[in-house]
Amino acid sequence: MPDATAARPVKVLVYSDDVNTRQQVILALGRRPHPDLPEFEYVEVATEPVVLQNMDSGTINLAILDGEAVPAGGMGIAKQLKDEIYECPPVVVLTGRPQDAWLATWSRAEAAVPHPIDPIQLAEAVIALMRPSVPATS
Repeated sequence: MPDATAARPVKVLVYSDDVNTRQQVILALGRRPHPDLPEFEYVEVATEPVVLQNMDSGTINLAILDGEAVPAGGMGIAKQLKDEIYECPPVVVLTGRPQDAWLATWSRAEAAVPHPIDPIQLAEAVIALMRPSVPATS
């Protein structure tokens, strides 16, 4: 029976030009948002070129992108990642407001969570995306 605690950490890229937004995401999710998932290891990124470099490395399991970041917004980056990376990992976009969720659909992100960040809503979105990729414990 596989043990989620012994599994390789889930590498989560958190992109925002605002350090406070990155910290809110990390604090909202914590080290282990669900007992069925391995621990999370965060990669904080503040610029688009570093997002692309990390995503191209193939080591990222989930990307959380700030749609309000400047000069490169997370929705545009999400679309580029989905267009350019074969089997791109799941992407969560942080939108400016709940009404912007349709833009996240355009970006092909798997989930959208509005600002201000609600820790429960963010955790639910992330858990829903990551659970299928973790082997079932029987």
